[in-house]
Amino acid sequence: MSQSTIQPSTFQFLTDLSANNNRDWFAQHKGRYQASLENMVGFADALLAEMNRHDLIETPSGKKALFRIYNDVRFSKDKSPYNARFAMSFRRATKERRGGYYLNLKPANCFLACGFFNPNPEDLKRIRFDIEDDYEGWQKILGSKAIKSAYGDMQGNTVATAPRGYSVDHPAIELLRHKSFIFRHTFTDEEVLSENFLLEVSRVFKAIRPWLDHMSEVLTTDRNGVPLP
Repeated sequence: MSQSTIQPSTFQFLTDLSANNNRDWFAQHKGRYQASLENMVGFADALLAEMNRHDLIETPSGKKALFRIYNDVRFSKDKSPYNARFAMSFRRATKERRGGYYLNLKPANCFLACGFFNPNPEDLKRIRFDIEDDYEGWQKILGSKAIKSAYGDMQGNTVATAPRGYSVDHPAIELLRHKSFIFRHTFTDEEVLSENFLLEVSRVFKAIRPWLDHMSEVLTTDRNGVPLP
């Protein structure tokens, strides 16, 4: 079988694990888990190679990109021992390239996401300065055909009214309200199991590059465009 294609047996394992989320069942089906994990490592390796055709990724391997299937239940109300999904993330290389890519594969809940989830206060302040200084530039990037068709509108949690220091009447208030800056694209199970899924994931990730490159420049310079030490 092609390791760059998600196999139906992998999705069936996740479906069955969701319905039998306990250690005894998992132990009895450890072979199915290992086969599914092997499928996902192969897919992640192939996606990493494809991503490196249009970006520079520092994640060293598909195996390193994958999240553990085992839940950390120490501080969680959900005591299920396993997370019935496969997920992976890819980090852009060097401190000059900010942002990253995330892919979640779970039957009936498959999506990819990228952007900045709850940036630290200094980064958030710098982003808001850029929105204030270059609102038209943000509108142009976010309104581009490639981003709109791949992601729709930017998502992410926001403040209720206006950030401190900004008026609710500011023309860029809808962007300034953001505390997170997230782009999300969902897939059907049929799309995930198709032969061209890997290339489609890479294509959708590639569409966000103009915004990630802009954010990289913003977050590595001060408000005057001077590189940060």
